Amino acid sequence: MRFLVTGTAGFIGFHVARRLLADGHDLVGIDGMTPYYDIRLKERRHTMLAQNPNFRAHQFMLEDAAAVRRVVDDVAPEIVIHLAAQAGVRYSLENPRAYIDANVVGTFNILEACRAATPKHLLIASTSSVYGANTDFPFRETDKTDLPLTLYAASKKAGEAMAHSYAHLWQIPTTMFRFFTVYGPWGRPDMALFKFTHNILSGEPIDLYNRGNMVRDFTYIDDLVEGIVRLCGAVPVVGQPAGTIDSLSPVAPYRVVNIGGGQPTPLMDFVAAIERALGKKATYHYMDFQPGDIHKTEASPALLNALVGYTPATPISVGVRAFVEWFRDYYRM
Repeated sequence: MRFLVTGTAGFIGFHVARRLLADGHDLVGIDGMTPYYDIRLKERRHTMLAQNPNFRAHQFMLEDAAAVRRVVDDVAPEIVIHLAAQAGVRYSLENPRAYIDANVVGTFNILEACRAATPKHLLIASTSSVYGANTDFPFRETDKTDLPLTLYAASKKAGEAMAHSYAHLWQIPTTMFRFFTVYGPWGRPDMALFKFTHNILSGEPIDLYNRGNMVRDFTYIDDLVEGIVRLCGAVPVVGQPAGTIDSLSPVAPYRVVNIGGGQPTPLMDFVAAIERALGKKATYHYMDFQPGDIHKTEASPALLNALVGYTPATPISVGVRAFVEWFRDYYRM
């Protein structure tokens, strides 16, 4: 099939593109190569993808509406997977404009282009951060998400709302997936696993916000990719819900799906897994709770399982070890 994937030089986009290419699909990628973190890592990912003759890449920002429309019209994709975004919860406190430009304007431009191109399925990345101040666990797709705690979460919630309106008005089959703390090889340098591994190997302390008293539903990258690939075939149809747990809209071919295993892990257990994989203890630097942080995330995987018969299940010990092996090889540490 013909795929268009945005954010192919990013952590998740790279892994999704690599899987789709391995499965024999034709794929066109778009990435803006923003300097939010080391561009050399992004360039290396694209270089690896370019070794497959079925991959073509375009470099521009999604805020460029004309460029988006031109590529979408040229490719005429059967499936669009929109993963490009300005990521990071804490960075949204420093540079909020980047989140409006990339996550709101960029997503709007993708929606406009898809209105004209009419793909068979549009899939868009959201985040567990949209659950915000919710305190009922596990997080279910049918829960209210009206209390975002950061502009990052608000920008992703805006994307969900815009996508629903386009699905309703223009009958674009759309699936939003909410990610839960994704980690693994080729990960982002701004995320905890990357920072912890680097600092432990370098003999530097690791920062533990809220003194380490946090819980996250970690999702290994291969599990996330498997969920995305399977959801490509689960096209939402109005009036055909997968039971009472489905978030399927009553007025649009649109649904939201968590991609998470429902296995919340205390942060200190995650740190212990890193220490075991490295064979080295960390020095802890305890810090206060940060603005915009949440104490706990926990996905309900029930809808994902109902739709595609899959639940992420890679143990933390396995996923962390795979990352550490990649990190040591890539950085020669």
